[in-house]
Amino acid sequence: MQPLPDVLGPGLKVVFCGSAAGRRSAAAQAYYAGPGNRFWDMLYLIGLTPQRFAPPEYAAVLAYGIGLTDMVKRRSGNDDDLQREDFDADLLRRKITQYCPRVVAFNGKRAAQAFFGGQVDYGAQEAAMGTTMFFVLPSTSGAARRFWDEAPWLALGEWLLTKRTGA
Repeated sequence: MQPLPDVLGPGLKVVFCGSAAGRRSAAAQAYYAGPGNRFWDMLYLIGLTPQRFAPPEYAAVLAYGIGLTDMVKRRSGNDDDLQREDFDADLLRRKITQYCPRVVAFNGKRAAQAFFGGQVDYGAQEAAMGTTMFFVLPSTSGAARRFWDEAPWLALGEWLLTKRTGA
């Protein structure tokens, strides 16, 4: 199954980056389409979208300054299907350089660890790339439910709201 196309453009406030399109998402050709995935609920809950979008509507988030991509673009599969060499941190760095989003938010630690080359904690990261900040968020995947904590998601929403209003 083919990976999903990026949803990227200039002037983005946040780009969400997962590991790879999961099996269900690849089959549906829609981001975060797996059963029990909380992604679309969280975008609405933290105030980034005015409604809860369905996975097939994923491209509509661009209108709200939200981008979508994955660290693995040559294949799809759940985290346990992916190998270390599947992750392409350099490709993500090129995308950040090209689009300069305000924030890259990793949906899950695996993608963030591949990008940073080691262990990470949830929340805002000290590292930055130009004007782009990084957040690491608990995965919204139904398979990651036992690790779920919405607090880092709420912190991201608060940070973005504060930066949008200039407070």
